[in-house]
Formats: sequence, C-alpha cells, structure tokens
Amino acid sequence: MTHSPTSTWPGLTDDGSHSRWYTEHMRSLATRGQDVQGESRLVDVLAPRGARLLDAGCGPGRHGGHLATLGFDVVGADVDPALIEAAREDHPAGAWVVADLATLDLAEHGQPEPFDGAMMVGNVLDFVTPDHRGAVLSRVAAHLVDGGFLVVGCRTTTGFSAADLDALLPAAGLRLEHRFATWDLQPWQDDAEFAVSVLRRDG
Repeated sequence: MTHSPTSTWPGLTDDGSHSRWYTEHMRSLATRGQDVQGESRLVDVLAPRGARLLDAGCGPGRHGGHLATLGFDVVGADVDPALIEAAREDHPAGAWVVADLATLDLAEHGQPEPFDGAMMVGNVLDFVTPDHRGAVLSRVAAHLVDGGFLVVGCRTTTGFSAADLDALLPAAGLRLEHRFATWDLQPWQDDAEFAVSVLRRDG
C-alpha cells in the first residue's frame, strides 16, 4: 500500500543521500564504541523481557535492533525506504516495515497483534509536519494494549514544546506518567532543552 508521507525527513525529498549519510554515521559511531543505545536501555527497563515493542520512526533500527537482540519481539516502522533497508540489513532479528506513522496500520503489514510498549526516539516528532503530529500519536497509541506505554523523546527548542505534546495527548487516548530532561533521567525542568516523556494508553 502506498502512503503519502507526512515526514519532513530530508531523505524523502532529495536523492536519499542524507539517509545514507545518517546510516553510515550511526554505523561508524557504533564501530568506534560510542554509546548509541541509551534510549533503548530505558525502554528495556520499562518493558518485561520478551514484550512486544514498536519502534515508531525507527530509522536504521539501532534502538529496536538492540532490543531485539535482548529477546524482545520488535517491529520497526519508518516512512523512509532507505532507512528500513538499512535496518533489515543490520538488525535481522527485528521486523521492519515502510509505513507512514500518521496512517499507521500494521495489520496491513502482517503485524496484527498489539504492542506492550512503543518508542519514538531520535526526535521523531521533529520530522513530522505540525498538523500531523496528533495523528501520529493517535495511530501509534492505537497499536498499544490497554495500559501500554509510549516513550517520546524530543527537543524543546524547535518550536514544539512539552506543553504542545501534552495538548495532543487526550485526543490520542494517552496520559503523561513521567517526564525527564535526559535519557539518563535527569529531573525535568521547564527550561530543559530536551524532554523524555513516558506516556500511557488509557485503558
């Protein structure tokens, strides 16, 4: 099924060179021993081992791929085919699909079962046009079990604040459970430049 992309990720609008650069950059960091899995370690804490997890806006799969190696049942979705190709190559333990998060329906991709938790890391919402952010949250939340969690990490310095995120939650059936200023759980402050929000689907 063809989706009309709502992401503003540069790889969708040029010759794909930005996607290839990003993939190789992250591969290089991992090869040099840099920590590229801090976000997925937090998800590992939130979910029981073996849980079914959705990596929404997965890019080349570094977070979902890490969790898959730990024994989680991981499905990753991204609108960029080049990034999904890299995820399939580097992280065969996960399942990776090309899909627009604003119209996400994973049953169409052979993944009908709901998820215990989901993550949107790497500033995913920054790469979604403002008028589609609510739809993205709603579609991701719709794939969760009742009481399932969604972890969202995003910058607060790009015109999309934590308050803006909070305003979108009720319509998506989500509520804020915890908020931190960093992935290593530094306390949240209103002037923080980054927000890590742990959300729950009402159920």
